[in-house]
Amino acid sequence: MTQKRILSVAALSRVEGEGAMEVHLNGSEVDRVQLRIYEPPRFFEALLKGRDVREVPDIVARICGICPVAYQMSACRALEKALEMEIPTAVSRLRRLLYCGEWLESHALHIVMLHAPDFLGYENSFELAADYPEIFHDGLRIRKVGNDLLTVLGGRAIHPVNVTVGGFYRTPSLFQLQQLLPELEWAQTRMEELLRVMASWEFGTLECNYQFVALQDQQEYPLNEGRVVASDGLDIPIEEFELHFREVQVPHSTALHCVRLPEHTPYLVGPLARFNLCRQQLTPRAKAISESLLGSGPVFNNSFSILIRGIEVLFALETAAQQIREYDPSRTSTRVEIPLRSGVGCHATEAPRGTLYHRYEVDARGKIAAALIVPPTSQNQGQIEADLRALVPDLLSLNDQQATRACENLIRNYDPCISCATHFLKIEWHGRSPQRVTKIRTPQEP
Repeated sequence: MTQKRILSVAALSRVEGEGAMEVHLNGSEVDRVQLRIYEPPRFFEALLKGRDVREVPDIVARICGICPVAYQMSACRALEKALEMEIPTAVSRLRRLLYCGEWLESHALHIVMLHAPDFLGYENSFELAADYPEIFHDGLRIRKVGNDLLTVLGGRAIHPVNVTVGGFYRTPSLFQLQQLLPELEWAQTRMEELLRVMASWEFGTLECNYQFVALQDQQEYPLNEGRVVASDGLDIPIEEFELHFREVQVPHSTALHCVRLPEHTPYLVGPLARFNLCRQQLTPRAKAISESLLGSGPVFNNSFSILIRGIEVLFALETAAQQIREYDPSRTSTRVEIPLRSGVGCHATEAPRGTLYHRYEVDARGKIAAALIVPPTSQNQGQIEADLRALVPDLLSLNDQQATRACENLIRNYDPCISCATHFLKIEWHGRSPQRVTKIRTPQEP
C-alpha cells in the first residue's frame, strides 16, 4: 500500500506575520503543496482612496514595521511621477541613505534572530545567543546602526514620520550624520568577519532554475531607482510592470500570488535575485568579499540568501558612510512643493525582501482615486511553493519532524513578510440574508 504523509505547520515561526504550510505526499509523489496565509486582509489600498497625497507616506508605512521606508519610498516616487514633480538630486541621495538604514535593520534582524538558528541547530535566537553571544550581540549592534540612521533621517526608527511627497519635512545637520560614522566603520569590519564565519556553516543543496526579477541601475546597486529586469532577458521601464506581472487569486490563501505573464509562472525577487542581476554594482568591499565567498558566477541555491543578506549589509554600510562624507546640508533643499493636478504614476523600489511596486491615480484635488500595491512576498509565494515541491522528494528518508523542519527552513530563506502580502480584498454582498459570499479579485478584474 502506498504510504501517505502530511507535513504540516499550523503556524510558521520566525517569520513576520501569520501563515501555515501543508505538504501532502502519496508515496514518493507530491500531491499538494500550500503556503497558506490566513492573516486577515487589511484593506490598505481601499483605505488610501479619498486621502490627500500628503497622507499616503504615513499610512503605507503602517503596512510593515520592519520595512516601512520601502513603502514610503515607492509611494512617494509614484505620486511624484503622477504629479510631474522634479526631485533634486540631493533629496534623492538622502532617500538612498534612509533606505540603507532600513536594509541594515531588516537584514541584521533576519540574519541573527530569524535565520541563523536554522544553520546552527537551535529552535530560537535565545538559545543561539547563549552559545554564540558575540554573533548575537554584534548582529544586534549592526542593526542598531540602521535604527540610528532611520531616527536621524526619518524622525524615529519605526514608522518614520519625516518622509513626505517631494522630500523631507526637515533635513539632518552634518553633525547628526557624522556622529554615526564611527559605528558605520566598526560595523563594516565586523560584518566582514561575520560573513567569513557564516560561510563555514552548512548550507542546503537544493538548486533551482529561478527566473530572477529585480530593479537594475547601471550606476548603483538598486534601491530607489532602476528598470525592471529578469534573468530571461526582460528589460522594461517600471511603467510597464503590469504588462508583464499580475496578481492572481489562489483558493488557499488570503494573499494574492503575483505571476509572470503570459504563462502565469512563478519568479523570484529579493536578495538572491538582486545579487545575481546586479552584483557588478556592489560597493568595493561588498563586491570583493562576495567574490571570495561565492565566486563570480550565478548562485541558484536560495539557502545562500543569508550570506547575500550579509553582503548587502556590508554594501549598505559602505554606501551610508560614503553618503555621509559627501553630505552638504547647505546644498540640500528640504522638499519640493506639491502641485494640485490629476495624474497616474507608478514606481518600484527594492525593499529588503524584493521589488515593491506601487501605482496611484490622483484627482485634481490632490486626492487618491485608486491605489495598487504589489509587495515582495506576494511575488515570492508561488516560488516558495515551487521550491517546496522540488525539495520534498529529497526528504523522504527523514521522519515527519525532520522533513517538516527542513521545509520551514526553506521558507525562512525568503524572510517572508506575511502581513505585507495581505493587503487586497474585495467583498461582495449578495442579497440581504446573513449569509455572505466573499470573493477575492485581482485588481485587473472589473
